[in-house]
Amino acid sequence: MTQSLSPAQVLAQPYTLPNGAVVKNRLVKSAMSESLATYDNHVTPELVRLYGRWAAGGTGLLITGNVMIDRRALGEPGNVVLEDERDMELLRAWARAGTQNGTQLWMQINHPGKQVMRSLNTDAVAPSAIPFEAPELAAVFLKPRALTEAEILDLIQRFGRTAELAKQAGFSGVQIHGAHGYLVSQFLSGRHNQRTDQWGGSAENRRRFVLAVYAEMRRRCGPDFPIAIKLNSADFQKGGFTEEESLDVIRALGAAGIDQIEISGGTYEAPAMAGKKQAPLKDSTRRREAYFMDFAAKARAAVKTPLMVTGGFRSLAGMAEAIQSGDVDFVGLARGLAIEPDLSSRLLAGKEPRFQVKPISTGIRMVDDMGMMEVMWYSRQLHRMGRGKAPRPNESGLISLVCTLAANGWGTFQTRRLRA
Repeated sequence: MTQSLSPAQVLAQPYTLPNGAVVKNRLVKSAMSESLATYDNHVTPELVRLYGRWAAGGTGLLITGNVMIDRRALGEPGNVVLEDERDMELLRAWARAGTQNGTQLWMQINHPGKQVMRSLNTDAVAPSAIPFEAPELAAVFLKPRALTEAEILDLIQRFGRTAELAKQAGFSGVQIHGAHGYLVSQFLSGRHNQRTDQWGGSAENRRRFVLAVYAEMRRRCGPDFPIAIKLNSADFQKGGFTEEESLDVIRALGAAGIDQIEISGGTYEAPAMAGKKQAPLKDSTRRREAYFMDFAAKARAAVKTPLMVTGGFRSLAGMAEAIQSGDVDFVGLARGLAIEPDLSSRLLAGKEPRFQVKPISTGIRMVDDMGMMEVMWYSRQLHRMGRGKAPRPNESGLISLVCTLAANGWGTFQTRRLRA
């Protein structure tokens, strides 16, 4: 008679990816934007220190915050940009730190497309020249121009080059950022991609870009190097990327041989990735904790590719249930690891999190309503760990606000509002 596994034992099971790479357990640090690069976008010792701290904390796989492929297109202050070998020494130190303790370290690779802030960029590109409609977004982001065919081909090469450099530095894999309204996501969306050439129009044409990016990464990095993607289940916008289209992309990527798919959803205009769904949650979703488990079940029926869901997990039992359901193979953690870097070790020991992720408030309605406190507060915790200090899980929102304003000023505080 087979003895049933405890929740901790479920999460502790290793997983072998299709290419043979082994992840030592089912817990993954999903990407959070660290904003720890230099002013001119170089790798820093703070990133090395932060990922060393997480690697010591028991997580099986760490996925970095988004690394940009083009220094002319920045998503936010403090992005790392990887175009060439100029940071190779520190990149190797980052990779060594993040792969300690048998940990996998994957670099998330991204281009923001039209989600580029006026304060950081002079040009914005997108599949089509469609600006943001919401006044608060139009005030922050540049109006984009449509990419030319030559520029699209160059971007595909840049994605591949950055992946190749990550492998050269010692990262154990890469993840394409194909969610949250960035460039890959913009190509997939009928709302943002209204081209009439081979890169737009039909759903098949709109997914041509992401498949080309994956193919170029695979060509440069070989069959044994893990390549994953973070993909929207939908973008929750009228005329946008639908669940049916997402399933078709998942099938196409699965057939092409991608090694893992992380399921997310939403954009800056409809931030479902933060739990702000556009429709009421189903009772089944509430019981299962995570935001995108219902869609994960549909994806599992479509492909055998390893799947991961991030967002909403609160308990050891909820995480184990997600794995035992068979719908996902990995549980993604983010903000919990920002306040408790050894959370994975605790879960694997059969213990609940010490601290629950909760809304951050200053008590000042005008500030709290601007929707920026969450990102700023958690960013402060990452920066503390980057400096070798412990996070402060119980730090008040008001103290965090005062410290941020004292260190960076109001302009930086406003810029952080739209980060994801």
